[in-house]
Amino acid sequence: MAEQELPLAIEIGDLVVGFGKHTVIDQLCLDVRRGEILGLVGASGGGKSVLLRALIGLLPKRAGHARILGVDLDRADTEVARAIERRWGVLFQSGALFSSLSLRENIQFPMRENLRLSAGLMEEMANAKLEIVGLSVEDGDKFPSELSGGMVKRAALARALALDPEILFLDEPTSGLDPISAAGFDALIKALQETLGLTVFMVTHDLDSLNAVCDRIAALAEGKIVALGPMADMLACKHPWVQAYFGGSRARPPAQIPAQVPAKG
Repeated sequence: MAEQELPLAIEIGDLVVGFGKHTVIDQLCLDVRRGEILGLVGASGGGKSVLLRALIGLLPKRAGHARILGVDLDRADTEVARAIERRWGVLFQSGALFSSLSLRENIQFPMRENLRLSAGLMEEMANAKLEIVGLSVEDGDKFPSELSGGMVKRAALARALALDPEILFLDEPTSGLDPISAAGFDALIKALQETLGLTVFMVTHDLDSLNAVCDRIAALAEGKIVALGPMADMLACKHPWVQAYFGGSRARPPAQIPAQVPAKG
């Protein structure tokens, strides 16, 4: 099948988002294919998280449209919009877990809000989600304050998977993690994409994540997508910001990223 014929999970056309007199997203256009991991990269404060939040309805749009799974949520009736929202999961940068709830209760929260299930079935489903993300059933009894940063991310991912979504929105999923934990989280995201057929829209600044798991990368600058494609396209792009980001002194193109060495002992 030709690339242009691949089904789309997200279609963004001429989108404008801003605050007061300041325009952050300026007539941005971007398509995300079903089943791919797309990494969105841009300068700090450049609008990456603003775009994600506008897509999921947490920020208003000034102009343009965003269709998710074929539906423009701004024009859909409430019932249709809610049905589409149940088909995506979101992992926020901080994890955004409820501190007063155990991990299992956090995972069950979307189930309680959207489904009519028995307590026993919710218990089984929550335990399954814990195991999918590499946590144990026993971890489900813990509270967020008892977890490491990597466990918080995995628990938040388990909650994002609670309703078996088709799309995952990830906001800086590896921020705050050490390199080993970040690499493990990258591997988990890739495995979920491959086994569950998920579409992943990932906001990140992590060059290793972009290289390791993303099928395509979208570079955001001046409120628009200025480059789109695999890592090779980013390295060949002539846009000044893209050149500085992917070819600067702190960048590590694929050829320079060392292979992981198994830990000893």
